[in-house]
Amino acid sequence: MMLALVVVANPNSSSMSHAMAAEAQQTLQQLGYQLVIHDLYAERFDPIQRSNESQNNSSHDQLVERYCSEIARADLILIFHPNWWGQPPAILKGWVDRVLRLDTAYRYEENADFSAVPLGLLKAKCALVFNTSNTPAKREMAVFGDPLEQIWRNCIFDLCGVKNFIRRMYGPVSGSTPEERAAWLAEIKDLIKSVA
Repeated sequence: MMLALVVVANPNSSSMSHAMAAEAQQTLQQLGYQLVIHDLYAERFDPIQRSNESQNNSSHDQLVERYCSEIARADLILIFHPNWWGQPPAILKGWVDRVLRLDTAYRYEENADFSAVPLGLLKAKCALVFNTSNTPAKREMAVFGDPLEQIWRNCIFDLCGVKNFIRRMYGPVSGSTPEERAAWLAEIKDLIKSVA
């Protein structure tokens, strides 16, 4: 059975991020996927990497070890979060730091130091990132250059071996209509079906 890992990072449980994750969960269940779902805020994930994790390949935090085991086995990775200052929320950045770690998500050739290009280890065939924003898409591109695309595609998933990457930004959420939100959810459902 295929395993899908769903990670939600939004402190508001009634957020569009949560609604999108729920739509993804229902769609993946209908497609017969085994699901692992994590709401980082509800689970009170600790984003701080401790000094005893300085080698970044093990942790005394059993939740981190569980996340590492799950992402290593995942066939499909889905992440839902708002755009905050052109970045993921800090809790999700901490998850990336602690979970997408050496010998789980990437490794180096023997005798290579950390300046070498890492080799990706994740087996996932595809990663999907769904963002919400209150910045209109035209302004996002013209003024900010879409930093989330660069972060997720180039700085994270490509280096971890997941070459099939899809990201969608939905918004502005503030002032959106029920019809707009329904259309976003329908698009997510269709996209997941086409990938899965």
